[in-house]
Amino acid sequence: MYFCSFLRDVSEDCPIILIYLGGTAFELLGDEGMDGRDGMDGTNGMIGTDEIISLFADRMLRVHRSFIREILKVTENPRTISFAGGLPNPKFFPVREVAEAAQKVFSESGQAALQYSTTEGYPPLREMIAERYAKKGLKVDADEVLITTGSQQGLDLLGKAFLNRGDQVIVEEPTYLAAIQSFRMFEAEFRSVPLQEEGVDPSALKAVLSDSQAKLFYAVPNFQNPTGVSYSEERRKEVAEAMRGHSTVFVEDDPYGELRFMGEEASSMRRYLGGKAVLLGSFSKVISPGLRLGWVCGRSDVMEKLVIAKQASDLHTSFLSQRIAYQYLADNDVSQHMELIRSEYKKQRDLMVKMIEESFPAGVEYTRPEGGMFLWVTLPENMSSLDLFDRAIKNDVAFVPGQAFYANGGGYNTLRLNFSNSDEERIVEGMGRLARSIEEMT
Repeated sequence: MYFCSFLRDVSEDCPIILIYLGGTAFELLGDEGMDGRDGMDGTNGMIGTDEIISLFADRMLRVHRSFIREILKVTENPRTISFAGGLPNPKFFPVREVAEAAQKVFSESGQAALQYSTTEGYPPLREMIAERYAKKGLKVDADEVLITTGSQQGLDLLGKAFLNRGDQVIVEEPTYLAAIQSFRMFEAEFRSVPLQEEGVDPSALKAVLSDSQAKLFYAVPNFQNPTGVSYSEERRKEVAEAMRGHSTVFVEDDPYGELRFMGEEASSMRRYLGGKAVLLGSFSKVISPGLRLGWVCGRSDVMEKLVIAKQASDLHTSFLSQRIAYQYLADNDVSQHMELIRSEYKKQRDLMVKMIEESFPAGVEYTRPEGGMFLWVTLPENMSSLDLFDRAIKNDVAFVPGQAFYANGGGYNTLRLNFSNSDEERIVEGMGRLARSIEEMT
């Protein structure tokens, strides 16, 4: 029996989500962190638990396991059709080409590829990233690129470089769950700005900027996770104008920018903000997430601090992965590969939207993304997505309840659906099950 319940601690505005798996409760976002509780006593027979917990840093009490990662465990039942994970479709991973690139690296420079390397990253790969920006009309020097262990590490490094306890970070509402996790590790305070159809509300952003000393504004302007919303060109200009006169650094996270299958490509915020914009990028959607390769792009004074932070974290990102990725990119037509992915993702997105239009009851609203991997559903006001999750799991379909994406609470009637990691048959069947679950709630 699976079910989810949503509680709120009276002393902290922090959601507590409990997923019960048989007799074990998993607390996903509570003040005591994430644990498995047999019989709800929290000890699991361990001796000295209280003494060990008292040694943990205070910040660990505010950071919890990923809600999504825990939901994925719940959906391991092979009968369950899951739209929960933020996963690219493995069907399109270039397995053969990456294997050939790896073989070439080992045969031509195996010893070097297995050695330690510099913190900044493999120079030819950094140059290639700068060239990819140049094709988009963005001037970036290779010295401004730091290779990271996934773009997620970029968030961690920015937190280390910029944030003290109590510092403020502006985020979209809703925002990327892992960004909440990462910045909360540094005991940051979040200021949320509502997300509209064309990007964040510029008036609300101006008010927050005027009323705070926020160090960072974290945003995903292209096919945002979780909503799929993209900033229009005009909204990007308005955001840049709102930020003028403020010292806040704009952190542009762009893991999905290559996945546009509709509409016109928009400018990077660096075009309007120059050095006040720090860019995050990833090869997870271009090649595969298993390589764990991303990058941070920023001006020289920012890069110096990020390099120091990375040296303390892991010395450097896997040099072998960097060499293989570079070889793959050098030897293959990546634009053709991405065109295939975009074409297939569009079909899957269109089908999911069609199923919502035809199967969901009146009063359900949803986004219509022009790219990326997600769409966002808003249920009627009187319906809880956590209650719906309980019902949906019984009907063997899963999604992510929206509360997890709200840094300061809210979103009780929202949910995220992933359309990329599926196929047409599973989308039709899974969305039918979800529609039936919603109907059973009304």
